[in-house]
Amino acid sequence: MVDTHFGLTREAIGARAEDKARAIQLVELTAVPLAAWSSLCSRAIEPNAFYSPEWVLAVTRHVPGDDNIQALLAWDGPAKKKLIGFLPVTSTWRALKLPLQVLVTWHGYAPLSVPLLDKDYAIEAATGLLKAAQEAGAQALLFSVLTDGPAADAFRAALAKDSRKPRVLHREDRALLDTTSDAETLLQNALGSKKLKELRRQRNRLADDGEVRFSVSISPQQTETALEQFMKLEAAGWKGKHGTALGAQEGLSRFIKEAARKLAPQGKFEVATLTRGAEMIAAGLVVRHGPRAYFFKTAYDERLSKSSPGVQLTLELTKHYCADKALASVDSTATADHPMINHIWKGRLALSETLVPLRAGYTAALFAFLISMRRALREGARWILHRYRAFKEKSS
Repeated sequence: MVDTHFGLTREAIGARAEDKARAIQLVELTAVPLAAWSSLCSRAIEPNAFYSPEWVLAVTRHVPGDDNIQALLAWDGPAKKKLIGFLPVTSTWRALKLPLQVLVTWHGYAPLSVPLLDKDYAIEAATGLLKAAQEAGAQALLFSVLTDGPAADAFRAALAKDSRKPRVLHREDRALLDTTSDAETLLQNALGSKKLKELRRQRNRLADDGEVRFSVSISPQQTETALEQFMKLEAAGWKGKHGTALGAQEGLSRFIKEAARKLAPQGKFEVATLTRGAEMIAAGLVVRHGPRAYFFKTAYDERLSKSSPGVQLTLELTKHYCADKALASVDSTATADHPMINHIWKGRLALSETLVPLRAGYTAALFAFLISMRRALREGARWILHRYRAFKEKSS
């Protein structure tokens, strides 16, 4: 059965698709032609490293609960010579536990759900993806983490043809590094002379017990070795204790190793490290797609927290990527209110949770209300839990 929860079976969807020109499809993710998918990645109007086949398939193969995902596809015509649009989706029941006729953009282990649209056919691709979702029986399409960029512009243009508009349910900004800026000027403006002087003092303190060096893995072998060290470092900290470290679960470990193994030879997966002597004291995983890099994960030796090894790594990483002429920006992939990265990277990436209506009528308003109410309830529950934990820690 296809996981749409719209009352449509695989056979029904197949019958509908056969009646159409087959330039649009809803298929199992594993059925997407790999060569066409990879080619589209290289032509995408807006980057999203987390929708590359190497990343997506590694997640769906190994991460529990992220299997059996589907994808909306848009082709250049019935002959399907060129894939021009790609968007992985799941049902609202699976994603939100809401029984709605809405398809939700899937972003398992990916902090972004920007679709891949061919830069030469962006509006046509967006139109095709919307039609594919509609033909699958959906009343609306929910983009869970959409940037305010060219992909969103293409969808707005596609909707305008039918006098429809997207509904923005939630907005937030997260830290972004503008790598076209001068690193020293950027850091000076962000942190000021006094803070930078204190960080230099902390760096010197770290060096008292061995030379401190920054490096970024170049070869696949270096990346594999550095990734293993990263996973041990992450597991030794609070993420390991909470079971969220990549090495804490076998599925997560297999996923990141497979993604690194396939992306590193293409120069799309790097491990940035800060070492003291032979010891790794901080590290970050960076994924790349076109002119943008993504600071996906970071870990540091928490025993050295007074010397801010995580901040020291970020300073070095800032300088390194500002000197990389192939990049225009680095997405922090951090939470909107991150206490560290927000103070260093002052650029912001605008994000939204956006509901796209696929049919006329007032159903979208009801869907928007229910989804927004769910978000409010979850955020309220998180606030209560945070306050409770803070109280317990204070009382103990």
